[in-house]
Amino acid sequence: MNLTLPNLLTLFRIALIPVLVIVFYLPFQWTHLAAVVVFVLAALTDWADGWVARRYSQYSEFGAFLDPVADKLMVSTALFLIVQKDPTVYMALTSAVIVGREIAISALREWMSAIGHSGRVKVAWIGKIKTIVQMVAISLLLYREPLHSLPIYLLGEVLIGIAAGLTLWSGLGYLKAAWPAMRGR
Repeated sequence: MNLTLPNLLTLFRIALIPVLVIVFYLPFQWTHLAAVVVFVLAALTDWADGWVARRYSQYSEFGAFLDPVADKLMVSTALFLIVQKDPTVYMALTSAVIVGREIAISALREWMSAIGHSGRVKVAWIGKIKTIVQMVAISLLLYREPLHSLPIYLLGEVLIGIAAGLTLWSGLGYLKAAWPAMRGR
């Protein structure tokens, strides 16, 4: 394993997962804000590790494997916390769509790589938009409290619905790209 700066940032993001969980459950007034800070810090390390890897040519197979795993672990953990705090059908369904798609697409990428077609299932622009909307939505849902008269949680609910829709859209794009290989062509 090559411990480049991007890999260290990715490992740091994974280390932030238990910190997010602990902070989320602390019995203090400031815990919602602290949870958002931890989550946003993780999101920023995701951006930073990619930027550093591209800028300084510090790509590694380990980093290519670990980076999406770290992202999925952080997002899934945050969504589980949100659903536990707000166990509604809407929150459970949107979270299940997001987590389910991540698992399915990860499996699809792994299979496509195993059969030598990994180049067909690349990240598209819609996936990047989905990620931005999802990160903002999760941040708002973790914060929960109104900010002055701004209904932060309601905005988060709207955005997580949009993120779930974008998740399905981008997932269909991956399936479309993989379809010829899935049909044996």
